[in-house]
Amino acid sequence: MTDAAIYYALIVTQAVSQTGSQVSAYAVGIAVFRATGHATPLALVAFFSIAPAVLLGGIGGALVDRFDRRGLMLAANLGYVAVNGLLLASFVSGAFQLWHLYAVTFAAALFAALERPALQASVAMLVPDRHRDRANAIAQMAVPAAGVVAPAIAGLLYALVGVTGSITIDIATFLVAIGVLVSVRIPKPAETAEGLAMSGQVWRQAFDGFRYLAVRPVLLWFNIYVSVVNLVANTAMVVLTPYVLARTGSTQLFGAVLAVMNVGGIAGSLAISAGARIGSRMTTIMLGIVVAGLFVGLTGVAQSAPAIAASLCLMMFWLAFSGAPFDSMMQAKIPPDLQGRVFAALLQGSLFLTPVAVLAAGPLADRIFEPARHQPIWRSARWLVGGGPGSGMGLMFAIAGVLIVALSIAVYAIPAIRRLERDLPDYAAPAAE
Repeated sequence: MTDAAIYYALIVTQAVSQTGSQVSAYAVGIAVFRATGHATPLALVAFFSIAPAVLLGGIGGALVDRFDRRGLMLAANLGYVAVNGLLLASFVSGAFQLWHLYAVTFAAALFAALERPALQASVAMLVPDRHRDRANAIAQMAVPAAGVVAPAIAGLLYALVGVTGSITIDIATFLVAIGVLVSVRIPKPAETAEGLAMSGQVWRQAFDGFRYLAVRPVLLWFNIYVSVVNLVANTAMVVLTPYVLARTGSTQLFGAVLAVMNVGGIAGSLAISAGARIGSRMTTIMLGIVVAGLFVGLTGVAQSAPAIAASLCLMMFWLAFSGAPFDSMMQAKIPPDLQGRVFAALLQGSLFLTPVAVLAAGPLADRIFEPARHQPIWRSARWLVGGGPGSGMGLMFAIAGVLIVALSIAVYAIPAIRRLERDLPDYAAPAAE
């Protein structure tokens, strides 16, 4: 099997396991929201899914650069099977409590903090630079592709097999990924002078990614900007499930809305893989964020399932223009034996403020924005987002969209940001002797 074939085999298995995970997540989310009627428990699930990447991502990146990347991905998938087995046992026994879900989510996120930088750092070893935009775009497609299939069948599976059947399907998809990982090989990167200069114990290497960013201040500040955008966006997106359920009142329409949303992600990734770009990579990235922010705001204004679905679809389409080009740019700039640590640091930085959003989103929705629609002051917002169930959360989306657009335009006005790709030198592989 060629290196490129190995890479695409890994991406296919990612799409399969992502589908299983989303089916399980939707089933559990529906069950929890029906049982509690509040957004806060689902927001806490999001918090526990993010916290490990923020707190321990650097250790995962150090391990990725130190050990066999295929072996680490294999260990992560075995870990997913184990923790999902515990969640299944909790539901089957009838002893399920919310803290079980939080604990399992946290454990699964620990494995994700290991698997994600391992896969990102493997791209440079398997795909030549001229094909990386396409390769990263196809990898980016795995999540929305799963998001098309999973919501469409999640409601049906929930009715047929319940939460336990959905979790069992999730475990089966991870077993497929394990089978593929056992049969492939990922080349180990050659050591570079910069990598050797950062060698040492794992706990010291956990900070190497930040050292790399510290001597490239424009890249560091761009990462901080992304963290702020994620803070604002996730304050709204964390309550997407209760928002759509409240607006539509239907689990079937909820599934259809999310399926249409992810069609946008697939379409955007296909456009990038076909070579679509607006000017430089940085222009493409920033334009994608600006337009995606616009549609975040319009999602809150929308008051029907078709309008919400269309807004989310277009948001995902434009968001695809920011992810794959940035990954390709970084894979060309960072020495391969440092990519695990630097990608982990970039992820940590971009998510640094997100736990604040996740912890705040549920209480903001449940205690402030949704109750506010029953108050006289709501007359000033009714014309924009309506006054029915979910309109309070709709205002959260509208505010988030305005802030993302304004902040992104201001950041793109900075010349150093526009020149980021040009000013960062490419990694030059040593000539073969």
